[in-house]
Amino acid sequence: MDAVGSDGSVETAEVPEEGKQRFLVVHDYGMGGSWWWIRARSVREIRETFREVEVVHDAETMSRAEADPDIEEADVDAAVMPDGLDELRDDRDAQRGRSGFGAFAERDVLYLRRRWDEDMPEMFLFEVGADGRRRREVLLAEDGPWLKNDADDWAINAPIVDFYDPELVEQEIGRDEFEAAWARAEWDPDRQV
Repeated sequence: MDAVGSDGSVETAEVPEEGKQRFLVVHDYGMGGSWWWIRARSVREIRETFREVEVVHDAETMSRAEADPDIEEADVDAAVMPDGLDELRDDRDAQRGRSGFGAFAERDVLYLRRRWDEDMPEMFLFEVGADGRRRREVLLAEDGPWLKNDADDWAINAPIVDFYDPELVEQEIGRDEFEAAWARAEWDPDRQV
């Protein structure tokens, strides 16, 4: 609906697209994160559109975000996205056509074998929740005991995987393999608990 301002200009009121809601979204990178308000039809649509994002449901966090004028807003269908969010969408678009895209989107738990990062030779087994955060891990040391940790051990537990990522298909292991390694492993002597 248009309204006429006191100076005679015509102001067009923004009418939200049918079926869209406003969601608070964060790209958590451990020591911080990037935040946006995104209008979309569902949480799933957001996760399918942007790589490595989390939709926040915590009322206290959402209330604080409402009061923050620096959090940018975007529409999931917009051609232009705010800085940072544009890259997450481009990355997701590149993944979309690959085999395995979204294979684990409906999973609650995933078991993986992977390196912590490409520069480290150590191999880890991870139990990861649907939010992409580690629940438990086992370090498969080549020259020492296998060490285990759980979520109580980490001061920072940012998401480490995105369940839509097609590369996860090659990293998946079975629950039995993870549990056998967990049973064999010793608690990490540097454990913080």
